Amino acid sequence: MPAQAWYSHLPRPWRLLAALLVAGLALGSMLAQAPPAAADADPFAQVQEHRLANGLQVLFLKESRAPLISVQIWYKVGSRNEELGKTGISHLTEHLMFRGTARYGSKVFSRIVQKSGGSDNAFTSRDYTAYYQNGPKTELKRWLEMEADRMQGLNVDQEAFNTEKKVVLEERRMRTEDDPVSFLLEETRAAAFKAHPYQWPIIGWFNDIESITREDFQKYYRTYYQPDNATVVVVGDIDPQETMALIEAAYGAIPAGPPPPAVTSVEPPQYGERRVAVHREAQFPFLVMAYHVPNWENPDAFVLELMVRLLAKGRSSRLYHRLVYKDKLALEVGADYDLDTAHPSLFLFYGQPMPQKTVGQLESALETEIRRLQTELLDDKELQKAKNQVTAAFYMSMDSLFYRGMVLGKLATVARWTLVREFVPKVNQVTAEDVRRVARKYFVPTNRTVGVLIPLKTSKPLEKRYRSGKEMP
Repeated sequence: MPAQAWYSHLPRPWRLLAALLVAGLALGSMLAQAPPAAADADPFAQVQEHRLANGLQVLFLKESRAPLISVQIWYKVGSRNEELGKTGISHLTEHLMFRGTARYGSKVFSRIVQKSGGSDNAFTSRDYTAYYQNGPKTELKRWLEMEADRMQGLNVDQEAFNTEKKVVLEERRMRTEDDPVSFLLEETRAAAFKAHPYQWPIIGWFNDIESITREDFQKYYRTYYQPDNATVVVVGDIDPQETMALIEAAYGAIPAGPPPPAVTSVEPPQYGERRVAVHREAQFPFLVMAYHVPNWENPDAFVLELMVRLLAKGRSSRLYHRLVYKDKLALEVGADYDLDTAHPSLFLFYGQPMPQKTVGQLESALETEIRRLQTELLDDKELQKAKNQVTAAFYMSMDSLFYRGMVLGKLATVARWTLVREFVPKVNQVTAEDVRRVARKYFVPTNRTVGVLIPLKTSKPLEKRYRSGKEMP
């Protein structure tokens, strides 16, 4: 497969460094009584921002602890930019970007990167598509030139197009059609949104992928792969002046394109609970509860981000401690939310009941925990612990050049990169009353969509059945 990873159809590329985040949470638990000293540092203090005459945004950050770099390019195009009948074309285009240009043949790009000791990959989300190379700083000029070459020089014949489309269809079969929990989550999201393009899956509907033509792809590529619709990010052991000159030389001659179509859809308020039941071959049932919530543009987003830590991060979190450890009601339970989306999205509660327990019992227990948030004020110790977890996870993850570049690129694409400087301070401003107020405002039955996986008997081998511990898309 070309450079699509297991996470390529997930909306949260922040999970690429999940190990770092877990380490950060562990550190947060150890420091539950005092904020980390690293909170006084600003890992983005030296960011430089430029814009070329053709509209290309440029961000770079010098970090000279090792002779390494992370080169990334972020395009403002994801599944939200698609239309029904052509869903999945953003993700398909990501695959096809590794099919070569006149200068670099099919799959040559990745081989050149790997030959130098580097690594490359890409990922597609609802709001963006990104490509990156990590490795020795000596490759900076070459990698910039290679990415610039495929920004507008992609050369995909009909045979390569057909082959890659089959790869994507097989990926969908493996990761969604044959995975009952992924299928449930897809159906729940489709029911939660009725007007906004967040309703369809990033990988696309199966029949839509089948119907996409090479001409559809070429038109889509020409529309969105333009310098004025992209951000180049370079983090590592660089000379800023030299880096800017190299970027200008690689990208400066590429002309700007016409502005891509704007996404103007707005999801209307939900006025009643929606329920989805999925009957699939599975070993266990599964439950997901999705609530409409705002994104980073609303101050409540920082309260919601803190609530994820409070509820679901670590064995001492509320949901794990009560429903898994104490009551032994669930095999797993959790919550998920992304504040850094281009449009308002969803806050998820999810879980898998223990054998001999029911989805109804688990749903009732989750509702009880939600009512606790809505009626009881957090004590100072629990609130400070959650804040310390967020802070520790953030600063621990900044040790990675790639992750630091990823934060810059993602925020520059969906919001503004300076939001990263506001994240920890705004989380630390959250009060116990804020938590109660936000829970009362959004976590109400009329604002939720409930999805239930109802297992059917299966003859499939155990290793092919759903396994506990699945990440939430």
